[in-house]
Amino acid sequence: MLCFWGAQVREGFELVKPDQVKHGKCGIRSVCPKTAVQDMSAGRSFAGFIRDGKVSVLRLRSKDSDHDGKLKELQLKNNKIRLIVCGGDGAVLLSYGGNVLIMDKSTVCRPLIGLENRQVIQIACGDHHSMALTNDGQVFVWGENSHGQLGLRKDHPGSPSAQHVQSLSGIPLAQISAGGDHSFVLSLSGVVFGWGRNSAGQLGLGDTTDRHVPTMVNSLNRKKTVSISCGGEHTATLSKGGTVFTFGSGGSGQLGHKLFRDEHHPRVVAELWGSEVSQVTCGRYHTLVSITSSKLIYSFGCWIQGKLGNGKRIKKSVPYPVDLSTKYNHEYTIKKLVAGENHSFALFFKELGNESAKSKPIPRRGVVTLNESMIDRWVSERDSWLAIKREITKVFSSAACLNGSFLKASHDEQDFELAEKAFSKLSGNEKVISKVVTVVEQMLRSLNPNPVGEESLRLYILLPELIRRLQKQQRTELTEALASKILQLDPAIQRVLEKYWSKLPDDWLKSLVKLFRKASAELIGQISRGEINQEDIQHLEKFLKILQIIYQVCCSANRDIPNRDFIIHEINDLLDTLQATLEYLEECIDVCDIVLKMHYIRTIKILFKFPFAADTASKWRMFHYLRDERIQRVSDLFILMDSTNMLRINRESLLTDTLEYLRQNIYSFSHRLKVAFIGENGRDMRGLSAEFFSLLSQSLLKWEKKVLEVHESSLVWFNPDNMQDDFYYLGVICGMALYNCHYINIDFPLALFKKLLQQSPTLNDLEELSPVEARSLKSLLEEDEDEVVDTLFLDFTVRGQELIPNGNQIPVTKVNRQKYVDLYVDFVFNKSVKSQFEHFSEGFFKGCPLDVWSMFHPEELQELLHGSPKYEWKELQQCASYEKCSASDELIKNFWTVFFELSEENKRKFLIFLYGTDRVPVGGFSKRSLKIELRDCPDAEDRLPEAQTCFGRLILPKYSDINTLRDKLIHAISFCKVFGRE
Repeated sequence: MLCFWGAQVREGFELVKPDQVKHGKCGIRSVCPKTAVQDMSAGRSFAGFIRDGKVSVLRLRSKDSDHDGKLKELQLKNNKIRLIVCGGDGAVLLSYGGNVLIMDKSTVCRPLIGLENRQVIQIACGDHHSMALTNDGQVFVWGENSHGQLGLRKDHPGSPSAQHVQSLSGIPLAQISAGGDHSFVLSLSGVVFGWGRNSAGQLGLGDTTDRHVPTMVNSLNRKKTVSISCGGEHTATLSKGGTVFTFGSGGSGQLGHKLFRDEHHPRVVAELWGSEVSQVTCGRYHTLVSITSSKLIYSFGCWIQGKLGNGKRIKKSVPYPVDLSTKYNHEYTIKKLVAGENHSFALFFKELGNESAKSKPIPRRGVVTLNESMIDRWVSERDSWLAIKREITKVFSSAACLNGSFLKASHDEQDFELAEKAFSKLSGNEKVISKVVTVVEQMLRSLNPNPVGEESLRLYILLPELIRRLQKQQRTELTEALASKILQLDPAIQRVLEKYWSKLPDDWLKSLVKLFRKASAELIGQISRGEINQEDIQHLEKFLKILQIIYQVCCSANRDIPNRDFIIHEINDLLDTLQATLEYLEECIDVCDIVLKMHYIRTIKILFKFPFAADTASKWRMFHYLRDERIQRVSDLFILMDSTNMLRINRESLLTDTLEYLRQNIYSFSHRLKVAFIGENGRDMRGLSAEFFSLLSQSLLKWEKKVLEVHESSLVWFNPDNMQDDFYYLGVICGMALYNCHYINIDFPLALFKKLLQQSPTLNDLEELSPVEARSLKSLLEEDEDEVVDTLFLDFTVRGQELIPNGNQIPVTKVNRQKYVDLYVDFVFNKSVKSQFEHFSEGFFKGCPLDVWSMFHPEELQELLHGSPKYEWKELQQCASYEKCSASDELIKNFWTVFFELSEENKRKFLIFLYGTDRVPVGGFSKRSLKIELRDCPDAEDRLPEAQTCFGRLILPKYSDINTLRDKLIHAISFCKVFGRE
C-alpha cells in the first residue's frame, strides 16, 4: 500500500483507477495497486514507481505547468530495476544486475558512462548531482560541482560521466545520500563525512563554508549513526537506539528544534528523545520520521500544500503526528518514507501471520566483505576456479572491503578470533593463497597515503596477520609492500594507526612484532651469507623502522611485550662474519672482501639507529667496529697522529697533568688513547690506559674543587653549588673512557644516562640517588587525608629555591601535590644543575666523537661506563686458559683455592692487578681473556706473581706449597702498582 499527501497530483498517480483511491483525513490518500509498488521516489520534477522490476514515472506540476503529466512506463529493454531515486530534473535507476541508468527531463534513459564492469549497490540523487556506491566500496559521482558537491576538488568543473571519489577509498561505507547541493556518506562504524554546499550549516561542521572534499563530521563521532538523509539545505541523521540529529537550514522548522533558525552543528530533536525512531527522511523544506513502537509517522517543517499531513496551516518546528488511519497501524507496517519537494509518501506492506510489527525499511546492500563462509567456499573450491578468482579479486583488491571485514555486530571493532580462524583456513589452499598474494600486492601499491577516515587503517591490522601465515617467499614480498605503505602514511594518520596497534590483543601485537622481526632477521641472514644487494639493505631499514614504531607503541602504552621479543639474534651472525672478514683482510687484501666489509659496515650503521633490535653485547660489538672504522678513516688522513697522540703523566699528579694536557687542545679524540706513566717503562696495550681511568676516577672523587658530591646512596651527582667549567673536562674524561672502551669508577645514577639520551628522570631515579628524600615524596603522594597533607606545611620551594614564581607563598595540598613532586624531581635533576650538565654533556660529546653511543639504553650506557655490577667469580675460573700447565696441576688447583678464599675486596684488587681495572666487562668475565702461565725458575720462592695487563696474562712462579702462593699473591695485589712489563 502507498499513502501520500501534499501538493495536488493526478488522482492516484494513475497507479489505480480514480475511484480506487481512498481518502483519509488532512488530505491523506492511499492506493493499493494490483501490482505492488516495490520502490518509489519523488523529486522536484518527477515521481517514479517500480512494480515488478518495471519503472513508471509521472511528471509533477510546476510553476510552468498547473497539471501533472501522465504515468509513463520507461522503455528499459532487458533491465529489471531495483531502485529509483528522483532528483532535481531527472532520476537515477539501479538494476538488479548493478547497472546504473540515467533518466533526463525528457524521460529518456541511458547507461551511465564510467561504471562499466562495476556493480553498484546504492544510488543517490541531488538537485544537480548524483552518487553511486559500488560493492567494492568505491564512491562515484557525476553532475554539477558548483559548490563542491562532487567531492573531487575545488577547480573540478563537473562531469556527465561517473568520477571516482578517491579520497574515500579504503573506507567501508554503509550508505550514501545526496541533498540539494551537498553530499554525505556513512561508514560501517558510523563515521559521517559530508561535503558540498554549506550555506546554512547543512554539513554540520560548525560554519557556513563550502567543502570541496569529503570532511569528517567530528561532532557525530561516537554517536553510532546508522542512517543519513539530505534535504534541500538541511540534513538529518539517525543513531542506533533511535536518536535523531538535525542541522542546516531551519527557516521552515524542518529541524524540529522549536525554533526557526539555522543550526551549524548536529543537534538532537528533543521532542523525539526516547522514541524508537526507525527511519528519517528529509524533503526540500520538511522532514518525516517513523516510530517503531507506535507505528506512527511524524512530520515537521513547511506546511504549504499539506505536505505535513496533519491539517495544520502553520510551520511546525516540532514533530507532529501525521493523521493516518488507525487501520494502517493495525494491518500494515512501514517499509519506506519519501519526502519530496512538495509531497510526502509512506510505502507500507501488509503484515502476515505473526510477523514482527517492527518497521522494516528497504535494506541497503553493503560492500562485499571477507568472511569465514566465503573463505570456506574458496578453500573447498565449491565454485568454479574462475568464479573464485573473480571473488578474490573483488575482495582483496579493495581496501574498503578488507577494512569492513570481520567486524563485530557493533561495527566498532574487529573480531580478531574470527579473522585468525579464517586466515588459518585460507593459508591451507596454496592455489587460493597465491591468488590472494598477487591481488593484495597490487592493492597495496594503490593505497592512499593520506586516507580520510580512521576506518581506512583497519587493513593494517588484518594484513599482518594474513601475511604472517604465508610461505617465506610470499611473506617477504608482501611484508615489504606493507612496510612501504605504512611508512608513506601521513604522520597524523600514522599516529592513529599506532593508537589502533596499542589496543590490539596481546597475541596479535606479538604477531605484528614477529612478522617484521622475522623479515628483518631473514634479510640480515642473507647479508651475513654475502647475498647482498642495495635493495635488501633498503628493505631491512624499512622493516626496522616499522619495528621501531611498534616498540615505541608498546613502551608508551605499557604493553606487556618484553624487550627480548624485539631482539634480532641474527645480528650476532652478521658481526661474526664481519670479524672473520676483518681478520682475513689483515692477511690478504682482496677487492671483493673490501667491498663486502663496507656492506657489513653500512648494515651496522643502519642497525645502530634501532637500539631495541640488538642485545647489549651485540651493540657493544657494533660500537667497537664503528669506532675502529672511524679510527682507520681518520688515521688514513693523519698517518702520524696515532703514534704521537700520547698522554704522559705522573702518578702523583695524575688529575692535574690530565687537565693540563686536555686544556692544550692538542689531543685527537678520534684516535685511540695512549698512556705513559713517567718513570715507568710499560707500553700501553690497553692495560695502562685501563689503570689510568681507574686511578683518575679516584682522583675526581677526591677533587678539592668539589665538582662531585656523594649522596647517602653512595651514588655521585653534580655539585649544584659549583659553577666552574671543570664539568666540561669531567664530561670529556667520561666520553674518552667510553670511546676507548674503558671504565670510570664513579657511580653515577641512572638519571645521568637518561639525560644524556634525552630522557626525563623520574621519582624512581630520585629514590636511587636519595632514598630518604624520595620516600618522603612518595608518602606525600600516597596520603589519603587532606589534613595530614596540610600539616606538613610544605610550599613550592626546594632547598630555598622556588619551584614556580612565588612558590614560597603557595602551599602544597592534596590537589597540587603531584605537580609539586614533579617539579621537585625536575629541580634536583635538571633545574639545579642545568649549567653543570650542559658543560658535562658538551665535554662528553667531545670525548666520545662517535655518536653511535646513543643506540644504548640508559641502563646499558651506565654499564658500559661503569662496568657490570655482577661479579660471577666462578665464570672467571671457567674462562681461564693455561700455558705450560693445565687445570689439573696442583699449583693451579692451589691458585683457585686461594683465589676463592680471598675477600671481595681482595678479589677486586686481583682484577686491578691483572687488568688495570676492577670492573667487569659487559657480558661478564667470558668477554675478557685470562691466561695463566706457569714459570719454572730456580728462585721461584723469592718471586712474586706477575701480570701482563694488556694481554690478561698471569705468570705464576712454581711455588712449593699453597701457603707460599697465598702470601705472594696477596702481597702482589696489595702493593705492586708499577708496570715493568710490556
